[in-house]
Amino acid sequence: MNKKSLLLLTPALLPASMLAQQRYNIVYIMTDDHTAQMMSCYDDTHVSTPNLDRIAADGVKFVNSYVANSLSGPSRACMLTGKHSHKNGFTNNEHGVFDGSQQTMPKLMQQAGYQTALIGKWHLVSTPTGFDYWNIIPGQGDYYNPDFIQMDGSRTREAGYLTNIITDKAIDWLENKRDKEKPFILFLHHKACHRCWLPELKYLSEYEDKNFTLPENFYDDYQGRQAAAAQEMEVVRDMDMTYDVHLMDANVKTRLTDGYLSMIGRLSSAERAKYDQFYDSLAIDFRAKRLSGKALGEYKFQRYMRDYAKVLKSLDDNVGRTLDYLKKAGLLENTLVVYTSDQGFYMGEHGWFDKRFMYEESFSTPLVMRLPDGLKARGEIKEMVQNIDYAPTFLDIAGAEIPADIQGESLLPLLEGKHPKNWRKSLYYHFYEYPAEHMVKRHYGVRSSDGWKLIHFYDDIDAWELYDLNTDPKEMNNLYGKPGYEKVTKCMMKELRRLQKQYDDPIEK
Repeated sequence: MNKKSLLLLTPALLPASMLAQQRYNIVYIMTDDHTAQMMSCYDDTHVSTPNLDRIAADGVKFVNSYVANSLSGPSRACMLTGKHSHKNGFTNNEHGVFDGSQQTMPKLMQQAGYQTALIGKWHLVSTPTGFDYWNIIPGQGDYYNPDFIQMDGSRTREAGYLTNIITDKAIDWLENKRDKEKPFILFLHHKACHRCWLPELKYLSEYEDKNFTLPENFYDDYQGRQAAAAQEMEVVRDMDMTYDVHLMDANVKTRLTDGYLSMIGRLSSAERAKYDQFYDSLAIDFRAKRLSGKALGEYKFQRYMRDYAKVLKSLDDNVGRTLDYLKKAGLLENTLVVYTSDQGFYMGEHGWFDKRFMYEESFSTPLVMRLPDGLKARGEIKEMVQNIDYAPTFLDIAGAEIPADIQGESLLPLLEGKHPKNWRKSLYYHFYEYPAEHMVKRHYGVRSSDGWKLIHFYDDIDAWELYDLNTDPKEMNNLYGKPGYEKVTKCMMKELRRLQKQYDDPIEK
């Protein structure tokens, strides 16, 4: 009997030892706010990510990978349930609490005979369910000397840098805590590269000699895009000099200063001295320059990019550690390794940081997979995929039944090298969190595989946007309502309504 046949057998029909040997393990690595333009197998303009690139080189890279709601908690809920936000109930971070009693993919994986473990960022407020083992950071967590919550509810503070510690815990679970007679799925969730980009101390000076390329639309004037003009996430205007840029001024205090001091206050006295020596010297030099206008904005951009890249460098190191352990432990060839982020992020495009908008930089997300023996796809996969697809994919790989109410599609045929003719031709998106941090308006929309996008901003606004990504990939020219685009607008509106009906989104307007 071949491996594919074994994978399709009901778990109860297989002895535990054979299950562990023959059924694919899954290591799902998810980061926070890591964007494809800061991953060198997608775009080598800014940084090199050799360990992340190893995953793609030994498997596949999805070049049309998207999320259903570009926000941390909601994105995680979509991944866990295989459903859009309005179906899983977690629409926004401000007021959401994930209902852990509902059907989730980890619970279904347990039923299929898999061990389930979650280590790192949870960010869904409620206690994790469906996991045989979990060890999570509270809320957003801290980069320095972080706290962890154990399954018994206790909290401990651990010395070190968060990205390293999460990896340590993951390797420890793989080596010492799991039942090696059973297949497993490990959710390895990092805080990196989330705001406010506090680097591992050994990398404080990394990238300091690099000048990052300013995006061509950094000085976007948002003409014809009312919602884009109303946000509060501009590098020039909204990026905080203390919290985001890490340059303290004793005479200036903002609403974010106390939060920043609390985060770096977790450092030991020796660590804090090293940290302060580096950033205080930058602050002295900055104040001497007396920058203003464009010079100040571009200075903030460079500091943002450098600190983000430093945080990413530690993340890439730890992905390498994870891959090396799997190889050393003899697990790599029977394990599907997935790497993705909870959404994309703006690295100065449109003048922004953060995410939320349905524009490409935050709507899209990196997705690479190292494939185990038996899955033959290699190179780029161009079909449109979304984070609601992860749940049915993992269930399919486990040989488990995919419940009818799951809204995503299994990616297993794509991983087998197939290209189904009936694969989806469009994706649906819905963002809810307004008013809130960064003040991005509520909106929903549709993106087609042939490069058209229609967005409706609603609630306290009624504004439509239409883009031809083939000729306007930066989404600078809103075509909605312009002569000559009536036919494509009608087609996209029809597709939007079709998807809202298919996914049973009650908004349908």
